[in-house]
Amino acid sequence: MAFAFGEIYFVTFDPSVGHEYKGKRPGMVIQEEVISKISPLVTVIPLTSQLNQLMPADILIPKDHLNNLTTHSVLKVRNIQSFDRSRFLHRIGRAGSPIVRQVRGYLRRHFGM
Repeated sequence: MAFAFGEIYFVTFDPSVGHEYKGKRPGMVIQEEVISKISPLVTVIPLTSQLNQLMPADILIPKDHLNNLTTHSVLKVRNIQSFDRSRFLHRIGRAGSPIVRQVRGYLRRHFGM
């Protein structure tokens, strides 16, 4: 299975340590499909439905027919994690182009590119 940038999956984040996100939750894939075809790991940013946890740089994702989220959510951009494919339970949907552009912009700043 190939994972594409911007797709949202239900992911098992446990086991986790310290400030890492826990439990089963949505995560947005932030690696290109060409990389996901050759890597055993998939890199994601976790989502939370706790809108009161919106911090500077986090990205709000309103629920819509494309992402299929059940509630408005927040991409916790500072919590980038890579997981084995076995942690990915099912595809939920995909982020729209405006969100994908915001995430790409954040990643350029995050990694100093």
